[in-house]
Amino acid sequence: MTEAATPRPKAAVALRYGEGAGAPQVVAKGRGYVAEQIIARAKEAGLYVHESKELVNLLMQVDLDAQIPPQLYLAVAELLAWIYHLEQGQTIAATVADGIPKPPGSPTSR
Repeated sequence: MTEAATPRPKAAVALRYGEGAGAPQVVAKGRGYVAEQIIARAKEAGLYVHESKELVNLLMQVDLDAQIPPQLYLAVAELLAWIYHLEQGQTIAATVADGIPKPPGSPTSR
């Protein structure tokens, strides 16, 4: 029996965005092996990896270390908001014990 080959990513782009930043910045991008390494390092760091061929194709056109152009603000903002929502859900799920939500940082035992 043979295993099905996992398709290799053709391209990957890493963005950084922090408070006070004007816009998200392209901090890594590449194709083939470089794309695989970008994805592997993001996963090792516990970062969310989103797959969108269309968005990656657009972001690949942005220079390395440059901020994304205004034309991509809405698409990237929606993605960042969705990731934020996911992370908040994980935080809430991690702080629920015995079916009773507890504030973050509170002891989980009674």
